[in-house]
Formats: sequence, structure tokens, C-alpha cells
Amino acid sequence: MPTRRDAGRLARRAAIAVVQLWGAATLCFAMLHLIPGDPVDIIMGNQALVSPELKAQVRAGYGLDDPVAVQYLRLLGDLARGDLGTSYQLQRPVWGALAEQVLPTVQLAGAALLLAVLLAVGAAVLVPERSRAARALFSGLEMVAVSLPQYWLGILLITFLSLRWHLFPVIEAGTWRSLVLPAVAVALPIAGTLAQVLREEMDTALAQPFVTAARARGAGALAVRTGHALRHCLVPATTLTGWFVGSLLGGSVLIEQVFGRPGLGQVALTAVTNKDLPMVTGVVMLAAAVYVAVNLLVEASYLVIDPRVRRDGT
Repeated sequence: MPTRRDAGRLARRAAIAVVQLWGAATLCFAMLHLIPGDPVDIIMGNQALVSPELKAQVRAGYGLDDPVAVQYLRLLGDLARGDLGTSYQLQRPVWGALAEQVLPTVQLAGAALLLAVLLAVGAAVLVPERSRAARALFSGLEMVAVSLPQYWLGILLITFLSLRWHLFPVIEAGTWRSLVLPAVAVALPIAGTLAQVLREEMDTALAQPFVTAARARGAGALAVRTGHALRHCLVPATTLTGWFVGSLLGGSVLIEQVFGRPGLGQVALTAVTNKDLPMVTGVVMLAAAVYVAVNLLVEASYLVIDPRVRRDGT
């Protein structure tokens, strides 16, 4: 059962999470106000070539004529209430626009994460301990996977598996086949990094006395790896996976552009291009909230995965 020390530790992490969300909102606000351009032109659309008086009225209506400090404090107040405001370009609540586009991005991120974990665990468990050739081969493959930019890998997959060999569609909305190539492009660099960490931890675990005892009882190599050593690899691997979940949204946004998929990618790109402050803030805060929530879950999972975390209090 979690102790008072555990609760205090999670409370401290929650306080840090609030600071992280505040930092994300502040950085987003500052960056968007440094981008040249007048948001009023976006708000008015085709009517942008109108009198300065009308523009002044629109600016006042949206509070854009207030001092920057006032706009910043108003933004923080709205975010504290869960209000992301109204998109300048779409003229609709940001929450509604994000809700319509978030599902394809979540599907892509979830599929990529599942594929990355399966590949990494497979590499850590199945590579023979004493086979130098196999370990060198897998190590080289991991380095290649880590080094590949996701967008470039996506272009290669489209070129060969779609356009040349016609194995998967470039664009085929609503089917699992359209998800394969984007998920692979996002997953491979993640799997490479995660596999390196898992294999190093696996080597350390296999040298421990409890593994020697398990082998003495007649446990096979695969049983030792999966039933004994793998659990001792989970804390660093879980930490790294939590970080990847937070970064998956950004990677998915980029890959969505390469593959022409629906999702938050097009929303984010259009919002930044048009200086749509509420929409950009909504995308940034959504990504930051996912990152913070996942890291809190990872922190809580340590108490279950490794009881030593409770005793150490670290």
C-alpha cells in the first residue's frame, strides 16, 4: 500500500506539473507575440481591407488592444478555468476544433508506441546473450533506427512501399492499412533508443545472483529473461517510455504532414501560419497536459514496479 511518503512524493510531482504547464503557456504566449503580423487580419478574413476604425473595434472586442501583461494574465485565468477561447480563424471554440481532430493523432501515437515497445522488448529478450554476431547486428540496426529522422523515414516508406511496390496506400482514410506506414515512421527511432536501454539493463540484470539461482533451478534462457530479468529493466524503460509518450504528439504532427493524414498536424500548422493565438495555445497546452499526465502516471507506476523506490524515497 502507498505510504504517506509516497503521497508526498506524488504531491511534489503534481506541483512541478503545474509549473510545467504554466511554463508551456508562457512560452507559447511569448513566441506568438514575437511573430510579425496582425491577428485582426485573420479574424476579419476577406474583410481585412476595411477602415482602421472597424479594425480598432474588432481589436477591442477581442481584447487585443490591452497591454501585453493584461492579455497574459487573462490567458492564464482562462486556462485555469479550462477555457481555451475561440479560434480567430475558425470562429468557433478551440475545444470543439481540437476534439474533431485529436482522434487520428491519438490513433497514430498509440499504434506507434505499441509497435516501438514490442520491437524494443523483442530485441532485448530474443537477442542471444553469448552471440556476439547477433548483438552486433542488433546494435547496428538500433543505431540506424535512432539516427533516421522521422520525416525522412516517412518519405522513404512512401517511395518504396507505396509508390514502387504498392504494398500500402499513401492515403486511404479510415482503414488500418493507412496507419501502418505512419506508425512505422514514428515508431522505429523510438524503438531503437528504447531497445538500447533495455538491452543494457538486461545485461546488468542477467549478471545478478537471482538469475544464477533461477538457472540453477533449471529455468531456460527465455524463461529467465522474461520471468526474472525483464522486470528489473522496467523502471528505466518506463521512464524513457513516458518521455516518448510526451514527445509522440510532436512526432505525429510532423508525420501527419508527410502522409497527408487528418489530425492535429494540419491544425497546428495552419494556426501558427495564421497567428491564431487561441488555437496554437490549445495545441501546445494539450501536448503539455499529455506529457505531464503521462509522467505523473509513470511516477506512480514506480511504486508498483519496484518496491525499492518506496524504501529509498527517491
